Amino acid sequence: MRFLLIAGFADSIVQFRGALLEALQAHGLDVHVAAPGLERGSAMRDELEARGMTAHDIPLRRTGMNPVADLGSLISLWRLMRRIRPDHVLAYTIKPVIYGMLASWLASVPRRYALITGLGYAFQGEEGSSRSRLRSVAQGLYRRGLGKAHITFFQNPDDEALFRSLGILSAGQVSRIVNGSGVDVDTYQVAPLPDASSFLLIARLLGDKGVREYASAAARVRAVHPECSFTLAGWIDDSPDAISEDELQEWISAGHIHYLGRLRDVRPAIAASSVYVLPSYREGTPRTVLEAMAMGRAIITTDAPGCRQTVEDGRNGILVPPRSVDALASAMERLHARPDLIKAMGVRSRHIAEEKYDVRRVNAIMLREMGIAPEEK
Repeated sequence: MRFLLIAGFADSIVQFRGALLEALQAHGLDVHVAAPGLERGSAMRDELEARGMTAHDIPLRRTGMNPVADLGSLISLWRLMRRIRPDHVLAYTIKPVIYGMLASWLASVPRRYALITGLGYAFQGEEGSSRSRLRSVAQGLYRRGLGKAHITFFQNPDDEALFRSLGILSAGQVSRIVNGSGVDVDTYQVAPLPDASSFLLIARLLGDKGVREYASAAARVRAVHPECSFTLAGWIDDSPDAISEDELQEWISAGHIHYLGRLRDVRPAIAASSVYVLPSYREGTPRTVLEAMAMGRAIITTDAPGCRQTVEDGRNGILVPPRSVDALASAMERLHARPDLIKAMGVRSRHIAEEKYDVRRVNAIMLREMGIAPEEK
């Protein structure tokens, strides 16, 4: 049996899907992975091949709307599937989902699955904004692509409900909710808390991730509590919503933010923090929050889809309204004043990570739903 995973971003494949791919191999499947950036000699291709998987470089632009280029991606995926003849296809992120499901249907792949890991740029922002046309196009493409999927997996119930309400999924289409991508609780182990209050955000540097709110709240809190530190890790994305280099440099020069850049291993940064912060406007299920929880950290995040599911408000963290610098700064000051609460919340975070988000539990559910692993008796 042959399994093909289609991704839109090569660098994250092992970090986000490595455990799932290994679970598929453990069940005897021949695993193939397709993504842009998997050309011969690339580090990710070498890593996948070292793990006994077959990598395929595909021409797919993660962002932008170019009908000719996207048609080329669809044809390329169809040709790949006709050549390798997979029995199962799983695609995640918007373009791999849309064109992967259409191509796998055209190639008569027996089992087709889509994983919605978040809704992205097109679904953020207010109605009537400049994104409305893009959202309308995305909805139509999603409707066509997901109409060919046997199962659509969602990482939170809000996204599933939205797709149902918009008619992207019809009443007869099968969908399932899983607890994000999971986290390896053995790899992300509890680390001792630092002595001083230290806040951390790890994210692509996008407005929709709440990066500007984080920087503004950091400036406010440091004006009163200069002993607090605020760290930011991530990279400037090519999205229209990206933070500019000049804006980032202003925060660094003002001393509000300590910037780490892009990290291959986030564990040292989480270990150096006492509170993890993600003021995002919407997520699937945020992987960095799960990693911080597994390492025993209190969480401040938004009462928004995908984020709210990770926090028991007041027990392992604090939920704040999206886009509210006031609420975010207040939550930071509350935890700074209560080191005992930070510690207690961190203990609860680890417990939730073990019970709800352990990657082995998440993957076992997906494999059973896909008919690869037997049903539990």
